[in-house]
Amino acid sequence: MKKYSLLALLSFIHISVMAQQQWSLKECIDYGLKNNRSGVVYENEKLAADAQAKEALADYLPKVSVNGTFDDNLKVQQSIIPAGIFGPEAVKVAFTQRYNTNGVAQLDQTIYDQSLLNGLKANKYNKQQADLNVKKNEETIIYDISNAYYQIYVYREQLRLLKANLETFRRQMDISHLQVQKGVTLQKDLDKVTVNYNNAVSQIRVAESSLTLSENQLKYNMGYPINSVLPLDTASRKEVTAPMMINTSTDAFSAASRTDYQLSEINARLLAIDQQRIKAGAIPKLTGYARYGAVGFGNTLGPAFSDLNSYSAIGLKLSIPLFDFYKRNAQYSQARYKSLNAAENLKLDEGKYQLEYENARTKLIKAQANLENDRRNVELAQSVFKTTDLQYSKGVTDLNDWLNARYAIRDAQNNYLNSLYSFYQARLDLEKAAGTLKTFYSSL
Repeated sequence: MKKYSLLALLSFIHISVMAQQQWSLKECIDYGLKNNRSGVVYENEKLAADAQAKEALADYLPKVSVNGTFDDNLKVQQSIIPAGIFGPEAVKVAFTQRYNTNGVAQLDQTIYDQSLLNGLKANKYNKQQADLNVKKNEETIIYDISNAYYQIYVYREQLRLLKANLETFRRQMDISHLQVQKGVTLQKDLDKVTVNYNNAVSQIRVAESSLTLSENQLKYNMGYPINSVLPLDTASRKEVTAPMMINTSTDAFSAASRTDYQLSEINARLLAIDQQRIKAGAIPKLTGYARYGAVGFGNTLGPAFSDLNSYSAIGLKLSIPLFDFYKRNAQYSQARYKSLNAAENLKLDEGKYQLEYENARTKLIKAQANLENDRRNVELAQSVFKTTDLQYSKGVTDLNDWLNARYAIRDAQNNYLNSLYSFYQARLDLEKAAGTLKTFYSSL
């Protein structure tokens, strides 16, 4: 009994520690890379590529086949020996008996087949393609988890600001309520403050709902159970660390660093190999074989199975394709144009990825500038409100000026939150465009 109580206590402590743990972005990505179900799909594709390589190699390995036949010749076929050979008249002769058995085992070994040799070259690239698909999937997981995490980060900041606004309206509402009771101010002033207080409550509810949706999206991207609590503190921290500014002065970009570009390169090479394989189909093929078998004959079943005559042979077979030129030439032309298009698409991709990088770099530079400007604007609006609040408390200004100052803070905060998310989005887009998402993940 004590043993079970101890286990229950240890489990409770473990769950409590997990509930208190604040998962960082890196920890979320670590979990996602291990548990997102898409990883299983691409790992299976790697295994399929290995199996495909073995299949291609098997065409150049020895092949052994065993065949057996049993014939019941209901009416035995006869052949004619022309007259003059064994006598003046033609003779009908049966060269078999009613029952006939035949068993043969044959080994075939391809000695030379240039088409197969060219096909074997594709094995290396098929494996590289599978590995790159795994890498691309990991980059997608890193991007999606980071994007959802930053959304939660921004909603957390929004909630912090909204709750601070709510507290300000609540205090002012209490003050206005006392002033109405003393007859110092009008009921409409209290109503104005109450309306803003209620609006802040509604905004908090919307932000909390958006936060929950973002948490669910993060769980999905991580492969984390949707109905389980994610040990990620997204709302209780009072301060949000200022995002690190990114150095965008470097313009060193290489399209080859993009996984998509590397996949296109592999595809171009595979198409070139396919073109060579089809062309090699016109080259003669040499195959060696060894055959061993036995035949049996009899007018009854017994001798056909018991009285067997063995035979064996070894030999070479040369296959020379002669009259399939038009079909093969058409196939070669198709493969050639596909290979040419792949080379052209590779050049187009290089320009497209360069454009994506430059656009992402420009957006990030602007997002950094906007974020800094909007953060300073929030501080300035808060400073103006502090002065206006002091003036209002001393009766120097009216409620309209006080509310206008609060509206200015709200607008500045909204701009800041939009800039904050735009900055994180632009940063991720730049990492994606540069092909450095895994480097970004490693540096967290």
